[in-house]
Amino acid sequence: MSWSEVTFTTGPAEAGKHHAEAAAGNTAVVAEAKATLLTALAHAELAGEGITHLLLKAAAGAGKSYALRQLIVAAAGSPGSRAVGVTAFTNNQIRPLAVGLAKELGRARVCLHLSQNAMDQLPPDVEQQVTVVTKAKDIPASCDVLVATAHKLKAPGEKGRIADALGVEEGHPLFHVLFVDEAWQMPHHLFDVVGRLAPVIVGVGDVGQLPPLEVGTNPWRGDSGHNPYRAWPIAFHGKSSTWERELPAVWRPAGEALGLWRAFYPGWGELNSVAAPGDRRIVPHGNGPSAPLWRQVGTGVPTLLKVDGLPDSEAPDVDLPLTLALEGWLDDLFSDGFTVETAEYASDAQPTGEVKTDNPGGTATGDPLVVLLATRNQAVDDLHAVAERLREKHGLQERDLVASTVDSWQGRTNALTIAFHPLTGATQLDDFNSAFGRLAVTCTRATHGLLVLSRTGLDDLLETAPARPGTPFGEPGFRQLPRQTHQRILGSFARGKIDLSEQQNQGA
Repeated sequence: MSWSEVTFTTGPAEAGKHHAEAAAGNTAVVAEAKATLLTALAHAELAGEGITHLLLKAAAGAGKSYALRQLIVAAAGSPGSRAVGVTAFTNNQIRPLAVGLAKELGRARVCLHLSQNAMDQLPPDVEQQVTVVTKAKDIPASCDVLVATAHKLKAPGEKGRIADALGVEEGHPLFHVLFVDEAWQMPHHLFDVVGRLAPVIVGVGDVGQLPPLEVGTNPWRGDSGHNPYRAWPIAFHGKSSTWERELPAVWRPAGEALGLWRAFYPGWGELNSVAAPGDRRIVPHGNGPSAPLWRQVGTGVPTLLKVDGLPDSEAPDVDLPLTLALEGWLDDLFSDGFTVETAEYASDAQPTGEVKTDNPGGTATGDPLVVLLATRNQAVDDLHAVAERLREKHGLQERDLVASTVDSWQGRTNALTIAFHPLTGATQLDDFNSAFGRLAVTCTRATHGLLVLSRTGLDDLLETAPARPGTPFGEPGFRQLPRQTHQRILGSFARGKIDLSEQQNQGA
């Protein structure tokens, strides 16, 4: 079967707001959050009254970090007016946030409080941009914003040591306000410790693209509502003391990918993309054998390619035959060459009419152009080998073609994602579900195009494989794996199918 015989079905078209109209939605929500926060801080001494928790939900690529910095800067106010705490689950999350805050507030006002081990792993330029300490006694008197992981803040005796450094009187909260970045990644048992450090708590983050699999009946000592591993903001949902909003627009995806984003966030009242259809394209230059594939992917419409006629895979997510087929198609792409086109926007997200272009072999800095993602180290090793061979053959730079595990790529962005699908070769729904959560990360990294590769049979798998009973924690109970979620997400893709059995027979 040749590529000229492959037909791609179109994904469902999604209407929505774009450009300045979409961006204005985020601006309005952040302005409301800022006003609510400042009011809460002004009345924080009135115990039990007013707003005590603010939850700002963001979809992947919504500009969450920018919104969070705006709120922190507003809370910090003038030098010496308030003590602000900023925390998150990992050092990788707090480090770039601290650097960004130091650029806005000044190096002297922001202190990054790390363990010695985390300090030893800092990139060399971080200490020039932000004050960094490993001991609370070294926190400077000029510090208004202290940034540390939740594990660092809950270390034995650390609260008292920080209080001494900040000059906090006994009986007073450590901070006026505590910000929790990526709040929905922090389990409640960890938040229980740091949540007592301030009278006002602000949680900001991606709510998680897949709905939580809730526990069954009475799984925790007879309390059906208690789950210490559930994300802490869930406990404050719907309370009169909680302000809760969603950022209604995303900046990252191409306009053609809006349907995919909405499939990951079906419960949101509104979700739009700043980029409109046609704002971003990947334009192949030639007509190599697989050019029809790359023209389809270059439209920005998320594309699922199902491949048949290959030898059996080694495992559900380790598939050398499919890897080698992908290498041939990538060879066509880089042999022909391509251009990544991006419409430029003014500060209000209105198009300027200018188009920025990028090509393989161009600038050595910036987001990678093509990224190959897989879930298993062995599969990534195979993809690394593909990337190395193609970089050498075509004289590519490191950023032109990269391979990575999905976990390592979280928080990164790139132009084109090629997802070596976790469903590859899967014959059981357990195999399907075990890595499906990572697909959410995989699908939301790209700014211009997404190609998901898989073997055939995914739809049959979802229809026929038995659901796994029990709770998410292996306890007895009744639940179904979220196959409707899976089907909804896959339904947002354009689809194509190619049979490579003829090529395999010719090569035998």
